[in-house]
Amino acid sequence: MLLQLKNIAKFYGSRLIFKNVALQLDAGQTLLLAGPNGAGKSTLLRIMAGLARPNAGEVLYGKALLGAEAHIGYLGHQTFLYPALSALENLMFWNRMYGFRRSRADLQALLQRVDLARFAEEKAGNFSRGMAQRLNLARILLVSPLLLLLDEPTTGLDVRSRAMLDMEIKAAGQRGAGIVWISHSLDDDLPKADAVALLSAGKLSFCGSTGEYEKFIKQQAQTAVPDKAVQHV
Repeated sequence: MLLQLKNIAKFYGSRLIFKNVALQLDAGQTLLLAGPNGAGKSTLLRIMAGLARPNAGEVLYGKALLGAEAHIGYLGHQTFLYPALSALENLMFWNRMYGFRRSRADLQALLQRVDLARFAEEKAGNFSRGMAQRLNLARILLVSPLLLLLDEPTTGLDVRSRAMLDMEIKAAGQRGAGIVWISHSLDDDLPKADAVALLSAGKLSFCGSTGEYEKFIKQQAQTAVPDKAVQHV
């Protein structure tokens, strides 16, 4: 077990976002976090990352995440990049912040890995949304996290960049990282995952394997047919 949520609840003031959210993520497992806009997916991901506190419940991390060398990689809507610094300088900053001693050549190779090597000396503030997202991914890859939390990571990416992201996510899973991925294109991303957690109506409506999720969706569609028939009468 890498991550376990026990009956997590979150309120904003008196407004309930969700409650009784319980799930477990294991090493090498990719979990898609799905649900309608406003369901609280980003909030739940921030709770998993330790960036937000639940109002109730408990977040437990596995032993592998408690060691000095273990890290959690979080890629959210905020890039955590400094616009006045170049791409390379941003990685140098995070290299020092994480306490690493990666060489300049290592960081250059990392930029090459996300197809930004030719923009190494360009200020991040001049980057497009997709380029900033790729640089943010390079920051995450610098850590080689055991728990990778991704909030709609394909936003702003072109087809080539999406393929690169898919390759990196697959490689992370193969080396044993646990991955939670908020997807805005569930049909496309479902084959890349092992399990799905569906957050809706203030609760976890479904949590299980991708195969079980497909059966769940079919059952939901079948139950909805009579209602539609009545409406058309």
